[in-house]
Amino acid sequence: MLDRHDRVIRRLAEACRREDVTALAAVLDVDAVATCDGGGLVPGPAGPAHGAADVARLVVTWLCGRAGAELTVESVNSRAGLALRRGSRAVAVVAAETAGAKVTALWIVLNPAKLSGWHRG
Repeated sequence: MLDRHDRVIRRLAEACRREDVTALAAVLDVDAVATCDGGGLVPGPAGPAHGAADVARLVVTWLCGRAGAELTVESVNSRAGLALRRGSRAVAVVAAETAGAKVTALWIVLNPAKLSGWHRG
């Protein structure tokens, strides 16, 4: 049986796969925060995104609709999170915090140096 956190992350992933900003914003807490870690190797946002609308736009930009990429729900830090892969190579891994039926925080790792353990094959 999936716990509430898992169900929320699956809703987030499905909204992202559909590139549905409205559905993304609906699963995000009004005060949600997202932080990207590009490690200076991947261009990314200068600072965290705050609020459901800004976080939804950030998620669409960095995780949704990436040509040739697959978004999957996987265990990240022992909880449901997201992995974005192009072929066998991870291009992003997302850890999430939830409260109730909403995502309150996302940590999006884009830094290739931190993603090598996520590559397949």
